[in-house]
Amino acid sequence: MKNIRNFCIIAHIDHGKSTLADRLLQATGTITEREMQEQALDDMDLERERGITIKSHAIQMAYKASNGEEYVFNLIDTPGHVDFSYEVSRSIAACEGALLIVDATQGIEAQTISNLYLALEHDLEIIPVLNKMDLDSAEPEVVGDEIVDLIGCSMDDIIPASGKTGLGVEEILEAIVARVPEPKGDPEAPLQAMIFDSVYNPFRGIIAYYRILNGHLKKGDNVKFFATGREYQADEIGVLGMDLQQRKEMIAGNVGYIISGIKNASEVKVGDTITLKENPCRDRVKGFEDVKPMVFAGIYPVDTEDYEELRASMEKLQLNDASLVFEPESSAALGFGFRCGFLGMLHMEIIQERLEREFDMTVITTVPNVSYHAFTKDGEKHIVNNPSDLPAPNHLEQVQEPFIKAQVITKSEYIGQVMNLCIEKRGVLSNQVYLTSDRVELSFSMPLGEIVFDFYDKLKSVSRGYASFDYFPDGYKPSNLVKLDIMLNGDGVDALSALIHRDNAFNLGKKICLKLKELIPRQQFMIALQAAIGAKIIARETIKPVRKDVTAKCYGGDITRKRKLLEKQKKGKKRMRQVGNIEVPQSAFLAVLKLD
Repeated sequence: MKNIRNFCIIAHIDHGKSTLADRLLQATGTITEREMQEQALDDMDLERERGITIKSHAIQMAYKASNGEEYVFNLIDTPGHVDFSYEVSRSIAACEGALLIVDATQGIEAQTISNLYLALEHDLEIIPVLNKMDLDSAEPEVVGDEIVDLIGCSMDDIIPASGKTGLGVEEILEAIVARVPEPKGDPEAPLQAMIFDSVYNPFRGIIAYYRILNGHLKKGDNVKFFATGREYQADEIGVLGMDLQQRKEMIAGNVGYIISGIKNASEVKVGDTITLKENPCRDRVKGFEDVKPMVFAGIYPVDTEDYEELRASMEKLQLNDASLVFEPESSAALGFGFRCGFLGMLHMEIIQERLEREFDMTVITTVPNVSYHAFTKDGEKHIVNNPSDLPAPNHLEQVQEPFIKAQVITKSEYIGQVMNLCIEKRGVLSNQVYLTSDRVELSFSMPLGEIVFDFYDKLKSVSRGYASFDYFPDGYKPSNLVKLDIMLNGDGVDALSALIHRDNAFNLGKKICLKLKELIPRQQFMIALQAAIGAKIIARETIKPVRKDVTAKCYGGDITRKRKLLEKQKKGKKRMRQVGNIEVPQSAFLAVLKLD
């Protein structure tokens, strides 16, 4: 055990984590020159296309240190984007040390700070690395001072490096040996292993990745999962190289995988504890907070017959992305589907794209919202998850919406913009505390419904990525809410309706109508787009029909001939409009979500 080192890489998005991980893999000989490619650990096409890490990736490396001893490194490369911070919290729970990477050209940013706090909560040893030193715009002295202020290390502890040229890679490897503590744990105690990730393999079933805290695991042992109480046989165990590498036995401190022929996705929970059936451990491993969804939206199959297939796909996806939360729901216009909770708008986009790419599921996503409490005049309480469930206005007494206590940590120069944004979103400032001379914590009480749309993206924009955001539920409070319906030729589109504060209804209705006018293709007949509250129309746009110029063949002569032809055409268009069907393209649903 004294030669095992478990560490992860944490940083803000685009500070060079994956590139540096590539250099570490090359320096330790884990990957050959022939196999080498950019972002070697990112195995999804989506990650390469967008240049971001979506999943954390674990890999084992062997390293011969300058003292002549062989060491085993278990590295976990983590995402930087805030929508995937749950991946980071799980990776940190499986490590003893962390490489904190800071871009020498950009300095410390919001996710650097929040990921660092996550690591410090788990008592990880932090090794600061100053990356991108090969660039002309690098400012090592300025950024070095920022790091010293943030974590209280000395200037000599910071390792200058470059993921592009390979500068400083040897120093990083030596620092991991010297500074990261060896895993604590008793190989003779009962087995206690924590699952920190899992993937679905169509041939082998579910492969769970775990970190052994105490005890040891042999191939063929009978194991038990704490959360479900199920028992299985360890058909295959091993370590995570570029491919899975089989082993006969795994001991405390190691990170590896287990295949036990589990086919049902609901039987494996990330954060669960594995122990032996014969000699179980007493306690389950603690170390993970529950995921808090930020955005809720409905996901429906385009064809209702694909509902069961969509459920199976979502369960398999949930194995690989534990921050996805979903439950069944139904809609008048779209049939059966799921109500899903996401960590942010990017997360929602990625899930939708992964469903299409990995499982060939074409889905429709509805407008994101939250659940409300509606009270009728006879004193009954209804839980409203979908705007179409809202009781009729003549029966409605009041609607209550969920409120939250929000905490925003930002640099003091952005206080004005952050306050303006929160007040725009019907927030009320309750407290303001200076953590340091340059960093402020603002506390707000605000409706949850206002943050599910684009609040988080806007907060990042106004604070240049520096603001970090956290929230806690604060109960339900009465609010002046109305149901906004969007109608095409007089027929309501269920998926576009929303519950919204009366003051914002007119603006949103107008914006949605304008956006749909751009995106719905023109038909042979006129389409009326309307936004309505109850029976009152508050906004209207018209999509002009595509029409043939029937008067082209009339040369001069009396106007009545032309008028007669136009009237004939008008009647035809009217008849068409009565039987015509309008398909709302998926891009229109998505564009409504991104409305400013």
